[in-house]
Amino acid sequence: MRTVQRGDVRELMEERNAQLVEVLPRQEYVWAHLPGAVHLPLEELDERAGELDRTRPVVVYGRDETCDLGSRAARRLDGMGFTEVCDYAAGKMDWIAAGLPYEGKAQLVTLVARRDPVLAHPSDPLTQVTDRILADPAGVAVVVDDDGVVLGIVGEKEITGAAPGATAGEAMNDGVLRVPPDAELTELVPRLEAAGELHAVVTRPDGTLVGLYGLGDLREPETEPDLV
Repeated sequence: MRTVQRGDVRELMEERNAQLVEVLPRQEYVWAHLPGAVHLPLEELDERAGELDRTRPVVVYGRDETCDLGSRAARRLDGMGFTEVCDYAAGKMDWIAAGLPYEGKAQLVTLVARRDPVLAHPSDPLTQVTDRILADPAGVAVVVDDDGVVLGIVGEKEITGAAPGATAGEAMNDGVLRVPPDAELTELVPRLEAAGELHAVVTRPDGTLVGLYGLGDLREPETEPDLV
């Protein structure tokens, strides 16, 4: 048994016809699962393991790094004698956060969030980023630190109200709405409208940037986005 990362999972799928196995409860699987994944809940694994092909790699996953169901299932399969068992410990939320295709009924912000918003460092002079902000369809820049953690946004309102010589960090709005990659659009859009906000910044649990969602620049989901 070995632990694999997102890139490994894609390689196993594309080059070795790996079997993907989600071991979460059924409602989680119906909500969203990796393409072609089969559903074998952990409590049914012992009796249903025979449904898997022992000649192909098996990639087992749960929800995220805090969920140990995938790791427990991988160890069980390894103990049953499956020759190549892979534990995708980061789980399906790592996959979804990367904007990769999934199956299920979920309509998530990560699939329509812009992956290329204007970025600014908090120490950047505001005058150096103003032209880029005003030229971009979203009309805002996301302010991130050296580690890619989102600190706030700067738009026309912040530019207008900034003091002469201000930096992006001094002018930014640090109260911008932040949402996780698995935020449902059906809930997010009314939330933005009710708050009178045009944008939400999509971030990972560690605060790093996934993308920018704006009510005015909704885009069709990408079919083959780049890994992040």
